[in-house]
Amino acid sequence: QVQLVESGGGLVQPGGSLRLSCAASGVIFSINIMGWYRQAPGKQRELVAIVSSGGNTNYADSVKGRFTISREYAKDTVYLQMNNLKPEDTAVYYCRLEMPSTKSDYWGQGTQVTVSS
Repeated sequence: QVQLVESGGGLVQPGGSLRLSCAASGVIFSINIMGWYRQAPGKQRELVAIVSSGGNTNYADSVKGRFTISREYAKDTVYLQMNNLKPEDTAVYYCRLEMPSTKSDYWGQGTQVTVSS
C-alpha cells in the first residue's frame, strides 16, 4: 500500500511564496509520475505540475514561470515551489503518484492554499 503525506499549505498574501511537500511511502516502482493537482471551490480538479521519474516536467499554463516542481528521489518526495502567488491560486492542492506498470494511482489528502490580503 502506498501513502502520500502532504505538507506546506497555508495562508499567504498575493505576491508571496509557499513550498508544498509530498512524501510517498510503501512499494513504489521506479518508473512513476508524481505531481500536484488543485481544486478550487465549485471547479474541477486540474493539473498544476507533474514530474516523471526520468525528470520530465509539465506545467499548467497558468503557473508557468511562477511554480517549480522538483523531486528528491532518495526520499520519494516531490516539492512544489510556488512564487508570486495570486488569489486565483487559492485551492486545495493534492499530490498524486502514478505507476503505469501496475496502473496504480494514489492521491494525498490535500492541503489548503489560500492567497488573500
